[in-house]
Amino acid sequence: MSELNRILCKSRECGDYNLLLNSIPYANSLGVYCKQFGNEVVFALPKREQNLGNPILPAIHGGVIGGFMEIAAAFHLMIFLETDALPKIVDFSLDYLRAGLYRETFAECELTRQGKRVANVNVTAWQTKKTDPIALARAHFLFSRDENQS
Repeated sequence: MSELNRILCKSRECGDYNLLLNSIPYANSLGVYCKQFGNEVVFALPKREQNLGNPILPAIHGGVIGGFMEIAAAFHLMIFLETDALPKIVDFSLDYLRAGLYRETFAECELTRQGKRVANVNVTAWQTKKTDPIALARAHFLFSRDENQS
């Protein structure tokens, strides 16, 4: 069993998916964490100076927002499809709607289509109101439920 699999199993047992997020260096460096509300999971990007792209506004770097949303989509699949490995990104399309100001940012994912090996996920990122998103994304992933598949 791989280290990622061991952490994933432990996360599922205790219901704390932050253990899994903390095991991924990029997610950890951004400070990404998740909050659970029953069956719903909301991902959060904390207010951190190192995530700034425009210190004059101040605003979060667009690449940080994109990376955060991609991480959220991949982990959403790992959590809800019970995959054994980090899904492989096929395509990621991101629409920036407004500046992501220097404050905590949230993302919620919705699995829109799932085939045998491909899954599509919509991601919405917001800061103050869920109905007022700062960015929308669509992601397509290859995934496997069995770690022996490639």
